[in-house]
Amino acid sequence: MFHPRLRSLSRLMISLTLAAGLATLAGGAKAQDKRQNAPGEFDFYVLALSWSPSFCEEAAERGGRSQIQCGGRPYAFVVHGLWPQYENGFPEYCQRPAPRLNRNIVSSMLDLMPAPGLIFNEWDKHGTCSGLEGRSYFETIRKARAAIKIPADYLDLSQAKTVAPAEVEEAFIKANPGLSNASISVTCNRTRLSEVRICLSKDLQFRACDEIERRACRRDQVTMPPIRGG
Repeated sequence: MFHPRLRSLSRLMISLTLAAGLATLAGGAKAQDKRQNAPGEFDFYVLALSWSPSFCEEAAERGGRSQIQCGGRPYAFVVHGLWPQYENGFPEYCQRPAPRLNRNIVSSMLDLMPAPGLIFNEWDKHGTCSGLEGRSYFETIRKARAAIKIPADYLDLSQAKTVAPAEVEEAFIKANPGLSNASISVTCNRTRLSEVRICLSKDLQFRACDEIERRACRRDQVTMPPIRGG
């Protein structure tokens, strides 16, 4: 049988535990942006440029391959997506079901995003959060990509190259006046360079952001596989 003091102490511990749990839930609620998943309500974009040869090598290792992207035509950096972001976190799937995407739009984007499945997915997950209709969203992607100059060393890479993530960042900064370390990060998958991500304002100007740095590559060096075909 519990001593009255022990019973009181037990009740106090339960109360404190419940209070801590409620505080944690409240903290989690605060961490979520109050505009969560409201179309057009976001702070900036992230333009994600994927190093296609890394994607193709990883796809081959998994036993699958995108016929367009990993076929005979050489691709270097391709657009993975243009992602609306909050200062902390990001919206996704802002309209369910997503408005139907015209297949003519898909066809028109294959030079930048060489996989129809990728285009449809990016529209459903990210494009619906932009507040733009389909054609305008993909026109914005084209404008954002046109605003970025790819460093010459990465345009026709015929042999595998070992690089430091910071080296890739500096090459992009040198090639794009106005771009700074605060606006760009490099991601990696295993030992390969995966993506270069660049923060842009809603009017597609370079802007600083902390969010992308949290997911940056922490390796000292990564490999850039050579461009296929060509």
